[in-house]
Amino acid sequence: MEIKDRILQSALLLFTRNGIKSVSMDDIASDLGISKKTLYKWFDKKDDLVSGVIGGHLCRVQGECEGIANVADNAVDEMVRMMEWAERQFSQVNPNTVHDLRKYYPAAWQLFHDHKSRYILTQIQDNLHRGMAEGLYRANLDVEVLARLRLAQIDTLFDPDIFPHTHFGQSRVQLACNEHFLLGLVTLKGHKLINEYRHVTEEE
Repeated sequence: MEIKDRILQSALLLFTRNGIKSVSMDDIASDLGISKKTLYKWFDKKDDLVSGVIGGHLCRVQGECEGIANVADNAVDEMVRMMEWAERQFSQVNPNTVHDLRKYYPAAWQLFHDHKSRYILTQIQDNLHRGMAEGLYRANLDVEVLARLRLAQIDTLFDPDIFPHTHFGQSRVQLACNEHFLLGLVTLKGHKLINEYRHVTEEE
């Protein structure tokens, strides 16, 4: 693995575990066992490193999401798989990471915002159309509104003013919000399919 890739990998793990603001360039150099001079050879400042980490991470995320959509049997299956994937992803992320990104690293936050507003928005819209065509989502869904509502919900999940980290774990918030959104989309056929995937039995 090239030194630049090692730096990005180390920084991602440290940022994910500890938050971004609290991790210094010294910490990253120490974690890798290299000098700060070597670190600065590849990244002039921490802002550039954060942008590099986020850009690479978003590229990997996009590939994983496309893989999920390609293997899913239907729109509900795709959404359930995505919910499980997101829960695994964010259960390992320090709650301060997203807050730090938004507050202190505008260039990297813009990368995240652009990815969300373009790729994720399209992905949500595609899933909604797929579910409607399969008869699993209600036929009268306003796709444009609901897709943007879902984007806004993603921001809300990480808002410490709404869900203080001391009281609400990310897995709990993710599960409640994701299930609420999905159950609001489905037809009776889709609802029964969700129960099958979750191994839940409901009385008629």
